Amino acid sequence: MNRTVFITGATAGFGEACAKKFAANGYKLVITGRRQERLLQLAETLTAAHAVDVLPLVFDVRDREQVLTSIGGLPESWKKIDVLVNNAGLAAGKDDFDQASLDDWDTMVDTNIKGFAYVAQAVSRLMIPHKRGHIINLGSVAAKQVYAQGNMYCATKHAVDALSRAMRIDLLPHHIKVTAIHPGAANTEFSTVRFKGDRIAADKVYDGLIPLVAEDIAETIFYCTTLPEHVCINDLVITCTQQADCFYYDRE
Repeated sequence: MNRTVFITGATAGFGEACAKKFAANGYKLVITGRRQERLLQLAETLTAAHAVDVLPLVFDVRDREQVLTSIGGLPESWKKIDVLVNNAGLAAGKDDFDQASLDDWDTMVDTNIKGFAYVAQAVSRLMIPHKRGHIINLGSVAAKQVYAQGNMYCATKHAVDALSRAMRIDLLPHHIKVTAIHPGAANTEFSTVRFKGDRIAADKVYDGLIPLVAEDIAETIFYCTTLPEHVCINDLVITCTQQADCFYYDRE
């Protein structure tokens, strides 16, 4: 196998778990993130553990020029991308609409919509000449329902859902698959970021639950990318057994 996967937000959570899963299965990896030290350490670990080629790219998806320069400037031997795991995203704050921080809103829109789209477009342009490829977009159950104090985060994930459908239509003539993965409650660094580093508040979200972990999502993503060429899972909502949707939980 000489396939290449491009993973954004690889320094933690779903992205890091995906990097480990694909590396364990012999893929070449392009891993990206903002935290250089973490990214370089991950690249070193994956290379040592699995003897695979890893190319770390340090950039912020919110910066359009960084995205275009980093992806457009890939060495020729790295430009044939088979799978994009379009994972970089975040939630910032959990406040009523009238009290929400505009800075938090800007951060979420710039990352979850604009940065998400910048990366997908740049990588899709590399896939088109080969008439194949698979784009995995990380959404959320918040892409399907809106809940109290979720306002802008829910809006950005609804946009991810809409853009995934739009990509699937526009990239259809190029035989590029587009899969949207919508996780429910998952205990990763994501929650700590949302609560501005308050780990106690983040952990309370999962009281009484056995939530998803990053490896669950990585396994699901890998499965979706290994189906026959003529098969595409378009849209997948995945929750822990104790969660039905954004509102209904069976907490112990």
